[in-house]
Amino acid sequence: MSLSDTEKMHKLTIIIPAFNEEEGIGETLDRLIPVAKANNFDIVVINDGSTDNTKNIVEGKDVRLINHPLNKGYGASLKTGIKAVTTEYIALYDADGQHNPEDLINLWQNIRERDMLVGMRGKDSHQDWMRKPGKWILKKTADFLTGIKIPDLNSGLRIIKRECVINRLHLFSDSFSFSTTSTVALMNLGYFVDYYPIKVNKRIGKSTVKQLKHGTSTLMLILRLVVLFNPLKVFIPVSLTLLLGGLAFGTYGYIVFERFSNSAILLTLTGLLFFFMGLISDQISTLNKR
Repeated sequence: MSLSDTEKMHKLTIIIPAFNEEEGIGETLDRLIPVAKANNFDIVVINDGSTDNTKNIVEGKDVRLINHPLNKGYGASLKTGIKAVTTEYIALYDADGQHNPEDLINLWQNIRERDMLVGMRGKDSHQDWMRKPGKWILKKTADFLTGIKIPDLNSGLRIIKRECVINRLHLFSDSFSFSTTSTVALMNLGYFVDYYPIKVNKRIGKSTVKQLKHGTSTLMLILRLVVLFNPLKVFIPVSLTLLLGGLAFGTYGYIVFERFSNSAILLTLTGLLFFFMGLISDQISTLNKR
């Protein structure tokens, strides 16, 4: 079921961050521009301080180009693009040839009342097997912290209602973690995030993602966002672990040595401290959400 004629009047801007993507950006735009024109979409390319021929290639295409004088990061480029446009919806699209314009159209036709519709990569999509262990760890961590089973944590193809993110860009990462952190943040804020199946191709050119570096920073950002929006999810398990550990250790000491050890008392008090810190953080989080 496609959008009604009234809904189709809502314009969409496609935002494409590009850093040293001379091998793929030309082909990506050549495939995307005809589809964008046919559907009245705008295209904005953010040249993120590229040192290759990316800028010159984009200048020869019928799209809007914004240049960063220095490399600021994938997420920073998306933020620049989001701030620069005024359409009701924005689409995030990679410059490396991975995405298919047909999948973007499918997302647009199914956005309806959703606040964010994410392209969910299937088993028939190209996958970098070297990155699968790291992505699996990130996904399981995000699933636990958010309490939601996330089908695709960091897909680069998605459509978002601009009003949901424009005042929250400071929460999102300036790096490749933007996709992940935006997903976690919007889910924790109660927005309607949904998924739609897509197929991605093997990227053109070499990726600049460093799995260990970006994966570690992403874990910290997810943890920070959950503490900001749902702190009890973090504090309660830690508190209970310390409390139960302290009580068990203390009970064992009392039975064997007829006294509670200092370590048991310390563990118990630390557990109580974490519990009350969680309550205070939860109250602050509630005020921030309002």
